[in-house]
Amino acid sequence: MLYDIRQTTTYTYGAPVRAARQVMRMTPVDRGSHQHVIAHLLDTKPEPSEIEHGVDFFGNAICYVTFEAAHETLGITMRARIEVHQVPLPDPMTTPVVDVVRALAFASTDLSPASPVHGLFPTRGVPLDPVITDWTAESCPEDRPILAAAMEVMHRIKEGFTYQPGATDVTTLPSEAFAAKTGVCQDFAQVMIAGLRGLGLPARYVSGYLRTVPPPGQERLSGADATHAWVEVWCGPDIGWIGLDPTNAIPAGEDHIILAIGRDYADVSPVDGVIVASGDHQLAVGVDVIPVERPQAEAPAS
Repeated sequence: MLYDIRQTTTYTYGAPVRAARQVMRMTPVDRGSHQHVIAHLLDTKPEPSEIEHGVDFFGNAICYVTFEAAHETLGITMRARIEVHQVPLPDPMTTPVVDVVRALAFASTDLSPASPVHGLFPTRGVPLDPVITDWTAESCPEDRPILAAAMEVMHRIKEGFTYQPGATDVTTLPSEAFAAKTGVCQDFAQVMIAGLRGLGLPARYVSGYLRTVPPPGQERLSGADATHAWVEVWCGPDIGWIGLDPTNAIPAGEDHIILAIGRDYADVSPVDGVIVASGDHQLAVGVDVIPVERPQAEAPAS
C-alpha cells in the first residue's frame, strides 16, 4: 500500500508565548521490511529560530525547535508519502509458550533498542496494577502460545471496552481506563501493556496512523481521524515484536503506519517541551491518511 499522510497540529494559547523549546516526534522513518518513507516534510508557523534533527534511543526521528519570537498560535504540518508492506503473521499456535517467553525475556542481556527488556518494567504512564494483571492472566496460562494468548487479550479489550473520544486524556492511567471500561486507543493500548508486563511478558507502545478510507465492503476502523496507538508484543528472539491493535481487534498490518515506538505514551508524545507563557491553551489535531493508486503500467506495443 502507498499512502499520502497529512497531520496538522495547532496550539492556540491564552496569552502570547514569549519563547519556547519544543521536541517534535512527527516524522515517520523506515521500519525494516514493513515501512519505507519515500518523502516527508515538517513545517511550522511561525518558523523556528533554531532547528536540529536527530534520532532517539528507540530509533524515532526527533526534531528540536526553538522559538524566540512571541507568538499566540503554533501550527505544525507534517506531510509524508509512505509505502507499507504486509508482514506475514506467524501462526499464533506455533509461537513459543508464555512461560518460555517470560524466561527468555528476563534472561536477556541485550540492551539494544529492540531488546525485550525495555518492555518488561513499569513506567510512570503504565504502572502495574494487580487487577489488570489478574484479568490478563485469564488468557495467559503458562503453557499457551504467546501470540494466541496476546490476541485473546486484544479481543477481550475490544469486546469489553467502549471506544469514547473525550472520556479520557493523555494523563489517564491504565487502572482508571480499566475501571471505567471506556477510553480511546491510547487507553486500550496501555491497559494491554500493563496487563502483559504484570505477567512478565514484554510489550511496548506504538503510535502512528490508520488508513482513513477503508477498502470496499469493509467497516471504517476506529481512530482513523487522529493519530492511533497499538501494542507490540515480544514473541521470542526468532519472531521478535508483533503488532496488535486492541482498539480494532486486528493485527497491525497494511492499514497501520508507524510513527514512533516506546515504552509508553511519554516516549512517543508528538510534541513536548517548555514554553514561557501564562494561561491555558487549546489543541486541534487533524489527520488524513489517503491510499494512493499506483499508475498502471503501460501495455507493451503490439
